[in-house]
Amino acid sequence: MPRPRICRRIRRSPGVTYFKPVGTRMVELGEVILTFDEYEAIRLVDLEGVEQTKAGKQMKISQPTFSRVLKSARKKISEAIIKGKAIKIKGGDFEMVQPRGVGLGRGMRRGQKRGITAGPGGDCICPKCKYKISHNVGVPCSQETCPRCGAKMTRLQK
Repeated sequence: MPRPRICRRIRRSPGVTYFKPVGTRMVELGEVILTFDEYEAIRLVDLEGVEQTKAGKQMKISQPTFSRVLKSARKKISEAIIKGKAIKIKGGDFEMVQPRGVGLGRGMRRGQKRGITAGPGGDCICPKCKYKISHNVGVPCSQETCPRCGAKMTRLQK
């Protein structure tokens, strides 16, 4: 029996979760699924320029695991580009985290936060795919849209 996968930490969900080559009809199009942790690995190393050891620590995984995730992501993106397939970003074993310092704006003191505040019970849920994010009571929710399907998240009231 294999070890259970460690939940990877993701700081940002993509604004766009589907990319399609121009000039190809949807019915003729193949798809490549890029998971959110693979998206985060590409974002950290290739866009932000973070070293793999530091990026692995940010995602709470080891450097060798991070390297495998990055290699898988690059292979999927290469396949999509070379074979003319669409890229769909969804799924994976991840936890959404808010970067330190986010929520403190100009003229705000510590303890004051911006964002969608979770209601009593501190849970937000996607009405479409039932994806659930739990928060501490009073902590703002940085997820306005579902990271899995893109629908608008709603707050649960207990």
